[in-house]
Amino acid sequence: MEQRLSSGQWRLATGMAQQRLQKILARAGVASRRKAEELIEAGRVRVDGRVIDQLGAKADIRRQRVELDGRPLQPERLTYVVLHKPRGVVTTLRDPEGRRTASDLVRGLAVRVVPVGRLDYQTSGVLLMTNDGELSAALQHPRTGVPRVYVAKVRGSVTDEALRTWNQSIEIDGRRTCPAMVRRLRYDGDKTWLEITLSEGRNRHVRRLGEAAGQPVLRLARTSYAGVTADGLLPGQWRPLSVDELSTLRRAYGVPKHVHAPALAAKSPPRRALHRPAQPASHRRSRRGSKSAPEREQTGRAAKNRSRTGAPDGAKPCHGRVQSRSKKPALRS
Repeated sequence: MEQRLSSGQWRLATGMAQQRLQKILARAGVASRRKAEELIEAGRVRVDGRVIDQLGAKADIRRQRVELDGRPLQPERLTYVVLHKPRGVVTTLRDPEGRRTASDLVRGLAVRVVPVGRLDYQTSGVLLMTNDGELSAALQHPRTGVPRVYVAKVRGSVTDEALRTWNQSIEIDGRRTCPAMVRRLRYDGDKTWLEITLSEGRNRHVRRLGEAAGQPVLRLARTSYAGVTADGLLPGQWRPLSVDELSTLRRAYGVPKHVHAPALAAKSPPRRALHRPAQPASHRRSRRGSKSAPEREQTGRAAKNRSRTGAPDGAKPCHGRVQSRSKKPALRS
């Protein structure tokens, strides 16, 4: 007969530095914390062979055996990626209407990650995704004031007087917002491009600013979140956050608690290269040019010879910075 312990009895029996079971299940990629609570209450979780069916129980997965339906769990490596979310994608894990989701775009990951905050269905741009719940909660908390930078195309010409209206606080869901920082980028006929920086994530915040100013938002993209950008990524592509980016987040907001080199070495491949046939190594093209490896080697030898004997007749002069073998700078003509 199975032996069941309450959460209080379990804490007294172990006395270790532990984590809540729902957090352990979430870190193992089993489910969200809310769903993990349902699994615990259903009696499907065991710790060292004992069923734990009450919330609040803790365990140390490094020293104890935690099982779900008899299967031992291991914590996933903490993963942090930035996705260039396209328009027409919802920032949820599943959509009852069958629309494409952000999780569909990162299926190449070996771990389960969730969006940090949300972007509207028709808004594109930077979307952080992670399985680190502490980082997600910290970056979304109003107290941290994480900067969110948007570029918006709005209807009409935004004059200096109208710009002051854009910078004012508005009311959303019965609460006043923090004033936005808005600056004009350029005019485009009878449209205006604006850069808008928010310090909180409220529902449809930028679009409601446009409604309050009488200048509806026609196009919206988030260019930066907590200083992280999607530069170099096409819509639908993602990449892991670098050590420098994670270190900057830790200094500014205290998360992540530990910074490690990302397990992923590169961003998702460009869509245009997904179905490109493989080529032999001797015929592969270099990213820096269109020559194969043997051609590059031959060209390199010729370049060395020219550096010793001088450029051939009729050759175009080099306007770049050149150094001779003696490390003396070349003279400009």
